[in-house]
Parts: sequence; structure tokens; C-alpha cells
Amino acid sequence: MELCNSYNEFEKLVIKMSTPRVAIENGVCPTATIVKVDSARRHGILLEAVQVLTDLNLSIKKAYISCDGQWFMDVFHVTDLDGNKLTDKRVISFIEQSLETTHHGCRDYGFHGLTALELTGTDRVGLLSEVFAVLADLQCNVVESKVWTHNGRIASLIYVKDCNSGSPIEDSQKIDRIEARLRNVLKGDNDIRSAKMTVSMAVTHTERRLHQMMFADRDYERKPILKRSADSPLVTVHNWEERAYSVVNVQCKDRTKLLFDIVCTLTDMQYVVYHATINTEGDRAYLEFYIRHMDGTPISSEPERQRVIQCLQAAVERRASEGVRLELCTTDRQGLLADVTRTFRENALNVTRAEISTTSDTAQNVFYVTDAIGNPADPKIIEAVRQKIGMSDLKVKELPLIYHEKAEREEQEVGAGGAVLLSLGSLVRRNLYNLGLIKSYS
Repeated sequence: MELCNSYNEFEKLVIKMSTPRVAIENGVCPTATIVKVDSARRHGILLEAVQVLTDLNLSIKKAYISCDGQWFMDVFHVTDLDGNKLTDKRVISFIEQSLETTHHGCRDYGFHGLTALELTGTDRVGLLSEVFAVLADLQCNVVESKVWTHNGRIASLIYVKDCNSGSPIEDSQKIDRIEARLRNVLKGDNDIRSAKMTVSMAVTHTERRLHQMMFADRDYERKPILKRSADSPLVTVHNWEERAYSVVNVQCKDRTKLLFDIVCTLTDMQYVVYHATINTEGDRAYLEFYIRHMDGTPISSEPERQRVIQCLQAAVERRASEGVRLELCTTDRQGLLADVTRTFRENALNVTRAEISTTSDTAQNVFYVTDAIGNPADPKIIEAVRQKIGMSDLKVKELPLIYHEKAEREEQEVGAGGAVLLSLGSLVRRNLYNLGLIKSYS
């Protein structure tokens, strides 16, 4: 009996030690909410914490990560997408509960009852139109989907259900037909070997899976087909011999979920982050990581160093918002996505990224589009597409305002500099004000 009680007490101690301790404070920093996470160290714990914050669309303005022996401490400075501190007690409570249960590894991603289709292949104008046309023809209702493109490659996770029954697609013959037809679409005329299409009932984190799919497709080794922004991420890697660390530095334009994309890639490449500092200034992000292999050794060769640089550059670029952001909000119906993307194709618009979601009977979709070679789309073509789809349904939207200095500070800099241009943040705020979406842009 005493042995049993001792075992129970030991089990309780282990659970207590492995459960992250979370503290959220609003009184320390005047511009951000501080989220502190202390936990026992294990592989992937940093990614899980960052994932909780980014899944809530929070902006991580600063972060400090440190590992002391077997203990891990993270400090995040977070705001909402408008740069405000977190004041909603329900949001704060949800963050605390989510971070405290990350060690259980049983998060609900909301895709139960759906069939997941994983597609990778060569990107081309009109490919999504062909994919969605096939799914509509096979009576598959697209409930959720995310599409990324990078260096001429495309990766997509599409969650579907049967149009007639509303249930997951489990009929083996129908699954075989879906696989065969989509694989033919992905192959096209010149992608016989690398095009891949699989069906899965597994529930996973969509964006992490997209990174894994593109990593497996080795998109980081390929040369870009479409014209990309000149503002490419700068990544350097060197070894700190005295402490047996590899030091990774990343400088790039700041955006939402940037830290998640980098930590996700390092984790899936089997590196452990022991220390890190993340800082943002204006629209720039500066990230420094001290990493080792899981066996405690640093990067050991020049080819490995180059591979890390390529993979991190790809991780940053995959989610970069190239093109005009179009938002579609309308009543969902069978074949909607096929019709919309066909209109894009007929007007020579290339979809560089897409986020498809359905709430009740309403489709809420986001598309980033360029012309066929990656240049900004002609505004006249955009207007023609809107007229065809519906001016009230398809709208051109500004990107959310994140990580930009306050207008007062910008005005001071303009006055001090004499002829300094207003920053992008100020221009976006002014546009939002003119559209009546915010009360003030000051």
C-alpha cells in the first residue's frame, strides 16, 4: 500500500514537472503583452509554444529563448495584428490553457470528419482551376484548404467531404479515382516523376505539414520560376567553437507567423534551439538562434551549412505574400472554387497562395494573385475578374497592419529627416481610415 502511494506521488511529481508554467503580464511592457513559459526541455517544445501563439494570429514582436540544462524558458512580447496589447480575458485564459497542455500532444485542429488530400507538383497558371474542377466533378466538397507556391513548386492540403452524404470519403474505389485524376492533373506534360498526391484521414497541423511537404519536395534547391520580391531573406550560419553551438542569423522583412516558419523548419530538420533572440524594428525582423543536432553536436560541414541556409530562406519565402490579396466572401455552393479559379485562369492570373475556409454555408477565401510571370496584376484585369465573379463578393483587401511604428513616431522621423517617405504602415493605416475600417490612423 505504501509502495502504491509512493508511486502515485512520484507520478504526480512527474506530471507537475512536465507541465509548462505560464505567466501572462500586461503591466511590464507598455507596448506588448508578456507571455512567459517555463517547462522541462524536450524536442519540439519551443515549436509547440510558438504554434499556440501564431494559431491565434498574434504578432510576436520580441522573444527570448534560453535553455539551462534540462529546463527551458521562453519569453514572448505579443500583440494582436493591429499592434495592441491583449486585454480580452477569454483570449488570455485560452493562451494559458493551451500552453499548459502542449505536453499532452493532443491538440484539436478542427479537421475531424474530413478527408485530407496532399498535393505537390510543378506550379503553373490554371493548375488550381483544374484541381478544383476535378473535385467538383467527383462530388467532393472542399471545406478547408491551404495552398503555397515556391520556386516553381506547389504544395496544397485540401480537406474534403462527400457532397451527397456530408461524410468523409472512405470508399476505396472513389479514393482511387480521386488519386488517379488528381495525379494526372499534377503531372501535366512535364512533371511525371515529382508530382505526388496522397489521401489521408490523419489530423495534422496544416501549415507545419505544408512545410514538411515542400521540404520533402526539395523546393529549396530549385530556382524560382516566377519573379520574386527583391527583398530576399539574409541567412548566415557559423559555428561558435568554444561553446559547440551553430549560430544562425536571419534578417528579413517582418510578417505574421515568421517565427513559426523558421522554428518549424529547424525542428523538422532535427535541430534543437538552445538559445534565441528575436527582435523587430519597423518592418524588419532580426532573429538569432543557437542550435545543435539532437545528439548535442553543431553543424559539421560546409554542405550542411549551405543546406540550412537554403532551407531557412525557403521557409521564409513560402509564406511571403506575393501579389494582390483578393478576399471572396459568398454563399458556398458546389463548384464555387472551380468557377472562381477558372475565371482567374481565363484572365491569366496566377494564384501564388490561397486559404480556403467554410463557415456554416459561407465561403471565406483568400487568394494572392500575380500575372503569369509573377509581376503585379493589371488593375484593369482585377476589376474585370471582380465584375465576373461579383463586385460585392470579391474584394481587394489591404494586408493586416503588423509590426510598424506608431504614426506619431513616424511623423517625428519624417520631420527630422526632412524628406523621408512615410512608412508602409502609415500608408496602410491611411487607406484603412479612408475605407472606413478604422476610426483613426494616428
